[in-house]
Amino acid sequence: MTPTAAPPALPDDYADWLKHLKGDIARAQQRAALAVNSELVQLYWRIGRDILLRQEAQGWGAKVIDRLARDLKDSFPDMRGWSSSNLKYMRFFAQHCPDGKFGQQPADQLPWFHIVILLTKLDNPIDRDWYATQAVQLGWSRTTLELHIKNRLHTRQGTAVSNFVARLPSPDSALANDTLKDPYLFDFLGLGDDAHEREIESGLIRHITRFLLELGAGFAFVGRQFRLEVAGDEFFIDLLFYHTRLKCYVVIELKATAFKPEHAGQINFYLATVDAQVKAEDDKPTIGLLLCKQQNRLVAEYALSGIEKPIGVAEYRLLRDLPEMLGRNLPSIAEIEAELAGDVSDLNEKS
Repeated sequence: MTPTAAPPALPDDYADWLKHLKGDIARAQQRAALAVNSELVQLYWRIGRDILLRQEAQGWGAKVIDRLARDLKDSFPDMRGWSSSNLKYMRFFAQHCPDGKFGQQPADQLPWFHIVILLTKLDNPIDRDWYATQAVQLGWSRTTLELHIKNRLHTRQGTAVSNFVARLPSPDSALANDTLKDPYLFDFLGLGDDAHEREIESGLIRHITRFLLELGAGFAFVGRQFRLEVAGDEFFIDLLFYHTRLKCYVVIELKATAFKPEHAGQINFYLATVDAQVKAEDDKPTIGLLLCKQQNRLVAEYALSGIEKPIGVAEYRLLRDLPEMLGRNLPSIAEIEAELAGDVSDLNEKS
């Protein structure tokens, strides 16, 4: 019986080379997808601009758009996105972004549905610019963008009371301040205002995905009721996180009462202990976040002014009391989503 030939020996660096190739291919695929998306958005803007200019110059209305939609469908039967609804979105896009940008942010860095949401859910151009910038920088999905607009994130982010400026170096203090918000919205827990701390804590862990989304980008969950031991005494932190952008641990304490100055002393002790026992040498100083049912901002400011460790204080809401952004009276995304589902793939096939 003839022995089977041994497979050829691989070069010593083959595994590293393969890993490099995979990364290179993945990056190329991502660049190609971004290029296709950019081309699609620019095409839609040009079509919207032409519709807008012709309507202004010639005075024609919706019936011509309906006819244009039929003619484009007939001319490009394999390409979706030529509904009357989507053509109206294109016109709206060109009207409200005459330079194809949201502020300094090129619109073509965003997927088309993100653009539609920004235009139909927000009336204020400054608010649109803010959400567009956040969506690009943080890679928000469409669902995340919709949720943050609904929850009026731009009015809450960076508004918590803190002593970060006095306790952290720049620019860490600014980044830490922007990381916190006030109030935090926990209406997804389905709890009433009479809920106890442990009920809220348990609910946040059960709904950890929504909790992390509300906390914001960069938070990684470490543990609940995280145990500390000091000289034989046990202490338990409600929630411990690590923030990947701040490069530090974040201690979160929940209080089902109004803020009291002694709460600041308690969390200050926890921060000192985490810094001494948990923090690595290359980690930055641990920061704390006290989440209270309500707070007097001036009392919180006075309480934090004499605290050594960096701490923020914010309220939380178990029941929604913030007005939601109102959408415009335009066709809904659902009405055109099926037609647009294949736009990127269609363009890719034709390129």
